[in-house]
Amino acid sequence: MFNRIFNSRSKTVTFAAFILAVSALISRILGLARDRLLASRFGAGEELDIYFAAFRIPDFVYGILIVGGITAAFLPVFSEYFKEKENSVSSDSEKKETEQNEWNEQGLEFINNVLNCFFILLIVVCSILAIFTPFIVKFIIPGFSEQNSALTIQLTRIMFLSPVLFGLSSIFSGVLHYFNKFFAYALAPILYNLGIIFGILFLVPVFGIFGLIYGVVLGALFHLLVQIPAVLNTGFRYRPIFNFKSLGIIKIFKLMLPRTIGTAAYQINLIVITAIASTLTAGSIAIFNFSNNLYYFPIGLIGVSFAVSAFPVFSKFLINGQRKEFLENFSASIRQILFFIVPISFLIFLLRAQIVRLILGAGEFGWLETRLTAASLGVFCFGIIAGSLTPLLNRVFFALHNTKIPVIIGIISMVINVFFCFLFTYLLSFSNIFQTFFQNALKLQDIQNIEVIGLVLALSLAVFLQTVLLLIFLYKRIGDFKIKEILFSLSKILFASILMVIAVYYVREIVDKFVDMQTFIGVLWQATLSSLIGASIYLAVSLFLKSPEIKIIKSSFFKQFNKK
Repeated sequence: MFNRIFNSRSKTVTFAAFILAVSALISRILGLARDRLLASRFGAGEELDIYFAAFRIPDFVYGILIVGGITAAFLPVFSEYFKEKENSVSSDSEKKETEQNEWNEQGLEFINNVLNCFFILLIVVCSILAIFTPFIVKFIIPGFSEQNSALTIQLTRIMFLSPVLFGLSSIFSGVLHYFNKFFAYALAPILYNLGIIFGILFLVPVFGIFGLIYGVVLGALFHLLVQIPAVLNTGFRYRPIFNFKSLGIIKIFKLMLPRTIGTAAYQINLIVITAIASTLTAGSIAIFNFSNNLYYFPIGLIGVSFAVSAFPVFSKFLINGQRKEFLENFSASIRQILFFIVPISFLIFLLRAQIVRLILGAGEFGWLETRLTAASLGVFCFGIIAGSLTPLLNRVFFALHNTKIPVIIGIISMVINVFFCFLFTYLLSFSNIFQTFFQNALKLQDIQNIEVIGLVLALSLAVFLQTVLLLIFLYKRIGDFKIKEILFSLSKILFASILMVIAVYYVREIVDKFVDMQTFIGVLWQATLSSLIGASIYLAVSLFLKSPEIKIIKSSFFKQFNKK
């Protein structure tokens, strides 16, 4: 039974997105548990600043070579090795036989060559960076003391093991995506977070802060190992093939190069933010990362799930010239993302203080840190919708084998972010109209050092402008992608969301009068009741308005479980 589920195929984009969303939900809940353990044990202080800073260089490698390179470029090239085979299959019996014997000789040679070449490449890159880590660390955390910088260097060097493991894992993920086998891939991020939690609970008491890093590496290893059985089930067999001059590898590198530059722009954003935060009040790096993790919760749950599940479908449609099917699937994916993410972003904004108190407000994480993190999350809410659409829009360009446009837009976004990071943190560092506005709007009147809010505001603005530019250039590239349908659905979504907001606000205020808001249980009751009633009203109004997204979701589930 488990083996059948573990190796099952997803028949629709929506159901695949559902699997990934459930996985993301479990993984994100574990991520929140991880953050709560970190916050309660260390607080928002120097140790966590060092821990988060140690991620920057390995994350840079992960971002530009794996997320920006392998993940984006591998699948479109890999799909081409099966195009001829798919087109030649006609009858149902032939299709069934094809599913049981997936691989051809060219495909096996290609995947093994990619695995071996990128394994060597990642080892070389990480080894070189490990040697030069002391010089790089001085650049990315100029505000750290000499002692804290030395500890960051040690942790960073150990952390370089994780990009190597993630690189291999991402190639296996691409294979599973192509064959629509998402279950094993969906387990990977769950096990990654379990590895980190294991490190916090069992390794930190023995090794101190080094235990956190060992947990991260252990989680990355779990991320890789869980996908190997499902890949073997497709018919893959390992071969020691090394050929950096093969046409497949060359094509991947050509697609990678511009995308790598674009992803580097986003990673540079985070490096600049870390560098600026290291010069602010101690704990600023931790507060930014905690609020960023909360901000990314719905994006990973909804936006990334739909983007990942839709990417192989988009690639197949475009390779086979099925423009109509591509546009229908793209429009449906956009509308479904908006259907979920718009009300979620409103809900998070209304309950931001309750969310931070429930997840992080324990142990060494004090009231000041709680208020600043909640305020940061409130500002991030203005970028959640845009941030959820960006992964899908980027993957459309990847499926079109056009990585230049996302790169150019990514660089523009980076420049905007860097400029506004310096501007906003400066304006929030002394008394003026700008500072007073945010102190009043976010209820921070008695807190003077709120410069970290400027970093959040700059990143949210940059993400919003990036999404707008991607939509504009996508329209120029493919023409009308059923914009009227999207806007019609959005109008219903906004109407239902506004009614939800009104309900949540009044329920929140009423519950406040009947529970003790100084206790965890009181805050939990307020957040839970407000969310449930708000979600119920949103769903009821959507049903009344006959939102087409509900029909799409229902039909996807029926199709998945229909044996015929």
